[in-house]
Amino acid sequence: MAKIVDIGRKPDVKRRAVATGTILLRPTTARAIRDGPVEKGDVLVSAEVAALHAMKSVWQVLPHCHPIPITAADVSFDVRADRIVVTTNVALVTVWDMVKSLEKDSKGQYPSARIEDVRVVEKAKSQRP
Repeated sequence: MAKIVDIGRKPDVKRRAVATGTILLRPTTARAIRDGPVEKGDVLVSAEVAALHAMKSVWQVLPHCHPIPITAADVSFDVRADRIVVTTNVALVTVWDMVKSLEKDSKGQYPSARIEDVRVVEKAKSQRP
């Protein structure tokens, strides 16, 4: 039986988390993102908004996560020749959604595109002053 853990007596703590991941794309798609916008709009702006929204809403989609006040957030993109490295991972899915028409081959498949190397780079917490 699942239950929500009582955190009422836990002290507030300052938290920091950083995650990164990569979406591999065709070089022409990466160039289209850099030159932008693509058919659906500005990929990086949309991905940044999606990532920030996800950070603020994580407690609404993870069933055992309590509301956590977010006081600062950052999203960064490193657009390379055939990939984009992102510091938040909802942004990766947003990039994919916006450029999948550019990645589709003649058979309707996506042989080049893949999201990989998603990992937590840092997670830290400390007592608040």
